[in-house]
Amino acid sequence: MKSKAGGNVLASEASGGGGGSSSSPSPPPSPRRQSGVTRCRRRLRPAKESSESRRLVAVIMARRSLRYFFLLPLVYISGLLMCVGPFSVLIGHTPLPGSRYRSHEIFHNLWHHIETDNSSVIELASVWKYKRKLREQKPCPNLTALHREHFMSPGLNGFLIVEANGGLNQQRSAICNAVAVAGLLNAILVIPQFEFHNVWKDPSEFGDIYDEDLFISTLDGYVKVVKELPEALMERHNYNMSNITNIKVQAWSPVSYYLGVVSPILQKEGVIRIAPFANRLAMSVPPHIQFLRCLTNYKALRFSSSISALANKLVYRMIQKSSRTDGKYIAVHLRFEEDMVAFSCCVYDGGEAEKLEMDSVREKGWRGKFKRKDRIILPDLNRVEGKCPLTPLEVGMMLRGMGFDNNTAIYLASGKIYRAERYLAPLMKMFPYLYTKESLATSDELAPFMGYSSQLAALDYTVCLSSEVFVTTQGGNFPHFLMGHRRFLYDGHAKTIIPDKRKLVVLLDNLSISWRAFKDQMEDMLSESDRKGIMVPRVRKINRKTSVYTYPLPECRCLQQSLANQIAHNLDALYNYNRTKA
Repeated sequence: MKSKAGGNVLASEASGGGGGSSSSPSPPPSPRRQSGVTRCRRRLRPAKESSESRRLVAVIMARRSLRYFFLLPLVYISGLLMCVGPFSVLIGHTPLPGSRYRSHEIFHNLWHHIETDNSSVIELASVWKYKRKLREQKPCPNLTALHREHFMSPGLNGFLIVEANGGLNQQRSAICNAVAVAGLLNAILVIPQFEFHNVWKDPSEFGDIYDEDLFISTLDGYVKVVKELPEALMERHNYNMSNITNIKVQAWSPVSYYLGVVSPILQKEGVIRIAPFANRLAMSVPPHIQFLRCLTNYKALRFSSSISALANKLVYRMIQKSSRTDGKYIAVHLRFEEDMVAFSCCVYDGGEAEKLEMDSVREKGWRGKFKRKDRIILPDLNRVEGKCPLTPLEVGMMLRGMGFDNNTAIYLASGKIYRAERYLAPLMKMFPYLYTKESLATSDELAPFMGYSSQLAALDYTVCLSSEVFVTTQGGNFPHFLMGHRRFLYDGHAKTIIPDKRKLVVLLDNLSISWRAFKDQMEDMLSESDRKGIMVPRVRKINRKTSVYTYPLPECRCLQQSLANQIAHNLDALYNYNRTKA
C-alpha cells in the first residue's frame, strides 16, 4: 500500500510541474517585438511593480500567519480550561457537575435515611417485568439436515492453528471464531493455543480451562478437531511451530478474504497459523457458519471438571446464603482493582497518597505510557463521561436506591479490590450478606487455582451466570459474554443492571440531594435496564458490543430450542425413572 501511495505522489509531481510532459494545451506564441532600450525598460517596469506587490502581500500574509500562530494555541488552551475544568477554580468557574468524587460525602449525609428506609423493598423474584415479544420466525431446520448440507466432509483442505490472546473471554471469542473459520475453510482445527500475556500472567492451556474431549465430540461432524498436528507435518517443519506459515489477518476480516486469500494458501501448504487471533472474523457470516459460533459458545465450551466442580459448589453455597430471598441473589462484577483504577486515571478521595501510589502503579505497569507529551490526562472529564470505575460505595448506594434491602445476598466477582478494607466497608454496611469466592470456598479448595487468573475468572463467571440479577460496572469482555449467555438461557433477557454512569456521577456530586430524589432516579435506571435487557440492536456493527456473543438471538435461536427440548426430554426421563423406583 505504501509503495502504491508513493507512486501516486511521484506521478502527480511529474504531471504538475513545468516540464513539457504536461498534457494541457500550450499558450499561443507571443508577437514579435522590435528591439530597443525603451521597450526593454517598458517591459521591466511592470515586472518590478509586480515583484514589489508580491513582496508586500507576502509580508502582510506572514504577519497574519504569525498572528494566527500565537492566537490558535491560546484559543485551544482557554477552551480546554473553560470546558474541561481541571483548573476552573483558578479562573473563577465552578467545576462541571459530576467531575468530582464526592460519593463518600453523599453517603455520610444520607446514611440515616438509607439505614431506616423500608418503604419500597423490591423482591428479587419480581425485578424483571419486560418480556421478549417473539416475532414470527422461520421454522428451525433439522440439525441433521443442516449437517448433511454443509458439513458432510469436514477437514479436507488442511490444518488450522490459532493462538488466542487476552483474558478468559477474549480467548473464548477467539475459540468460537476459530471454529467458524475452520468450518468456512473446511479445515481441521488444532486445539487452540493460549498466548501467555504479562498482564494476566496465566500459563493455563486449553485443557486446564475447558473440557477438551467434550469440545471435540460436540463439534464432531461439523468441524474436525484434533489435539495436535500429525507427526509427519511436525517433522516437515522441524518440530517448530514458528516454521509453519503464519498469516497476519486484519481484525473483522470478511468471509471473502478467507475464501479468496487464506484458503488458497491453506490448500497449498496443508497447514497454516493465524497469530494473534482475536476478533479476526467479521460478525456477518453465512447462517451455517454463525451456527458454529453458537454451537461452540453455548454447548462445546464447558469448563473443565475441576473448575466446574468448585464453581457448582459456590453456586449452591450462594443459594443457601440467600435463604432470606428464596435462594435468589445479586452478582456484581466490580472492576475496582488497583490496576484498573490506575489505568482509568480517575481521582478518588485518597488525596496526595493516592496520586503517588497510582503514578507508581502506572509507571510499573505501563512504563511511561502515561507520561508521553502527546497524552493529556483529564481525570475530571473521565468521570463526567462515565469512564471511571464505580467504587463499592457507589454500587451499594445505587442498589439500595433501586429498592434492594440489606437482606439481599450479593456475590462480588472481582480481583483484589484496591484498598479493600477502606472501600468495601460502606458496601458491607449497606449489604452485610456480601460474599466472594474467597469467603465461600476454603483455602484448600481455592489453592489449585491461585495464580491462574483465567481459572479464577471462570469460577466468577459460573456464579454470575446463575444469579437472578447481574450488575456490570465497567464493561469489557466478561460482562458482554455473560449478558449474551444469560440472554441465551433466560429467553432473551439479559437480567442485567447497566448503570448510567454519566447520570450517576452527577447525582453523587450534589451534596443537597435528598434520599427520595436519589431513589426516584435509581428506580428509573433499573426500569431502563429492564427494558434494554430484551432489546436487540437493529444494525449489527462489527464490534463486541453488538456481536452474536452479546446478542445471541435470533441467530442462536435454533440451538437454544434444540437444547431446551433436550433438557425437557432429560427431565421427563428422570421423572419417569423416579416414578418407577417409587
